[in-house]
Formats: sequence, C-alpha cells, structure tokens
Amino acid sequence: MGQRTQAAAGCLTTALGAGAGLTVWAAGARGRFRRFEAAPDWSVLYAELPLAVLGGAAAALAAWALLRRLRPRR
Repeated sequence: MGQRTQAAAGCLTTALGAGAGLTVWAAGARGRFRRFEAAPDWSVLYAELPLAVLGGAAAALAAWALLRRLRPRR
C-alpha cells in the first residue's frame, strides 16, 4: 500500500469515526439538552459534543492502527 493510499485511508477512517461519534451523541442529545422544568443544559453542546466526535475519531484510528499492526507485512 502506497503512502498516499495509507494517508487517504487514515483520513477516511478519522472522518468515519468522527461521524460515528456524532451519530452516537445525537441519538440522545435532545433528552439531555432539555431537562424537565429547567433551563437548557448548554454543557451538552460545548462539552459532550466535542468529546464524542474526538472520541469517535480516536477510537477509529486506534482500531485502524491495530489492524495495520496485526496484518502481516509483505
């Protein structure tokens, strides 16, 4: 696998991981954002959202690196 292909695969993996993190976060964001008879909880946007996106990207890159390490060399 060439360097350009590896770089493209890494970037694609990061984007897919960030998208997966965003999807997982968005599944329950409405319930966490609106509390019963309370003001909106803005920490859901400035704390949880970036952590979910970065966590998804980091998990995807870790899985990609593990698969690259386990794959036999040519």
